[in-house]
Amino acid sequence: MTLQSARATTPGPAEPPEPAEATAGGPPPVAPEGVEGSAGAAAPGPGGGVDAVDRVRAAVQEADPGAGWALGGPDGLHGGSPSAGPDPDVGALIPVLALWPVIGSLVAEDALRLHTPLAAYGAEAAADSPPGTTAHHLLSHSTGPAAHTALTRLAEHLTGSPLAELAATRIWHPLGMTGTRFADGTLYAPTADLARFLSHILSPADHPLTRAWIADSLRIRTGELTPARGLLWHPGPHGTWSSGEAQTVWVCPRLDRWAALLPTRPPGPLRRAFREAVFAPVPR
Repeated sequence: MTLQSARATTPGPAEPPEPAEATAGGPPPVAPEGVEGSAGAAAPGPGGGVDAVDRVRAAVQEADPGAGWALGGPDGLHGGSPSAGPDPDVGALIPVLALWPVIGSLVAEDALRLHTPLAAYGAEAAADSPPGTTAHHLLSHSTGPAAHTALTRLAEHLTGSPLAELAATRIWHPLGMTGTRFADGTLYAPTADLARFLSHILSPADHPLTRAWIADSLRIRTGELTPARGLLWHPGPHGTWSSGEAQTVWVCPRLDRWAALLPTRPPGPLRRAFREAVFAPVPR
């Protein structure tokens, strides 16, 4: 199974552009799936912990009661909704759950250099890409389906293995994401696995994703060009970085907090309301 053959998920209307705020082991504990409320220590910082869970629940109930959601920190899942079911379709998150970490693993082992033209890796690696295109361009400037396809082709060319196998062996299995799998042309991942992945991004662990790759991805890589982007991640208010449009994940190193939203309808204002409920400071 490759990303090229994965089912496309049509995103809802994108929210208006936002001002950018750039920031620069084993799986963490997670709560049982299908249980709302606090699953561990309350998240640090303003707006965290049980209060954030309550605010998120209210925002989702008003806009899209069937939406799945979760939030947590480096220690794991703090709260979530059973609405997504035990095995939700997260096909729209393939770029961040599979492609981005696999590319990071290739960079870490020096099998791939971000600023080297794709043509240096062979004609197949550079197929259908403009001359001079690099992996850095595809991760920071394009980031759409065509860029994802080109990056998948590059990773598979460098390794001789399909993306699904690369993600499973290099990323998901080391993190204990035993329920995450490609099937029926898309990707399925239980909430507990999303929590393991996003918690790892905020944790001090250096494997399977290195701290260097995460730090390099969560900083502005586009200079003065707009929109500002990192490596597949987009900066936003409150020090957040997001990936995805309809289905979306956020991480905020500043607050040691992450969140995931799996809407059942075009998210419209819910996406912004959800992000604000999780990450915005609470007025005193």
